[in-house]
Amino acid sequence: MNKFKYMEDFGYEQLCYFHDKYTGLKAIICIHNTVLGPALGGTRIWNYSSEEDAAEDVLRLARGMTYKSALAGLALGGGKAVIIGDAAEIRKNPTNREAFWRAFGRYINGLSGRYITAEDVGTSTQDMVYVHMETSHVVGLPGRSGDPSPYTALGVFKSMQACCEHVYKDTVAGKTVAVQGAGNVGYYLCKLLNDNGAKILVTDIKKDLVSRVVEEFGATAVDPADIYSQKAEIYAPCALGATVNDDTLPQFGFKIVCGGANNILKDPPVHGKALRDRGIAYAPDYLANAGGVINVSYERAEGGYNEEAALRDIDRIHYRMLDILRISEETGKLTYETADAMAEARIEAVRNTRAIMA
Repeated sequence: MNKFKYMEDFGYEQLCYFHDKYTGLKAIICIHNTVLGPALGGTRIWNYSSEEDAAEDVLRLARGMTYKSALAGLALGGGKAVIIGDAAEIRKNPTNREAFWRAFGRYINGLSGRYITAEDVGTSTQDMVYVHMETSHVVGLPGRSGDPSPYTALGVFKSMQACCEHVYKDTVAGKTVAVQGAGNVGYYLCKLLNDNGAKILVTDIKKDLVSRVVEEFGATAVDPADIYSQKAEIYAPCALGATVNDDTLPQFGFKIVCGGANNILKDPPVHGKALRDRGIAYAPDYLANAGGVINVSYERAEGGYNEEAALRDIDRIHYRMLDILRISEETGKLTYETADAMAEARIEAVRNTRAIMA
């Protein structure tokens, strides 16, 4: 990848590499756009096969965060951090774990507030506590907004209800949902689905996570390779992205794709159109999974964290999703194109106010 060319083509501001030889920290932070405010995005730990894969992932994720915050109406831009490593290994050594995250916190602090971090795949509220020992530019802390996962799941559920309303003129009750990924977001989504009368098919590469959902919510376990061919109305990807692709699409019998994962479409122009051609409604992922960022953003609100206000904003995801589905149907545009246009219009409107003198 020609990183400078990619950054120029898609409007990136900053890509930073950090290394601490004493703790083994290898991190990349990407700031995509700060027109609306400082870049906010979680920190993800993953065993990437190469540094190039990690860089590509953080670039895509950071851009998605810009659009997520813009469409959610937040005064925040988009950024992301990825760490190359194994989260379980980092947690094994408590002394090194603290040093590891405090080193990361110092690097974040060096960005002078341009980037604000939070939990993501492989990270926890305790990790953010260590980061907070070195910087104030972190959210998702215990005693404040806490773990964003339940709120991310709530936004996905609100989006799913909107999709059911649009496609079936009905609710999710009685529908079968194939949930891929039973981690934090997937687990809480399954709880909401169970509470609202849906049938759940669930898969994950970690069998203990699947067993928990099966035992608590009466879900049916499915082999990871078989989730795409299940007889279900809704596919809910809640793990890593790009699961709507050339290999999986021919297996789909779903009518709705709506999940908590980022970058669900491997190639948006190709696979977004393929979904529409098959009569499958697609919920743009960065709107569907915006509940978490909406919730943690309220840690920065004047007067402190306000869960009631955060939940009101998360409720609005339902109506934004309905608008996108309706406008897409009326204009013939793909749903992600409609969402992109809404987000970009807001960014440009605010960018233009920069010309106003105080």
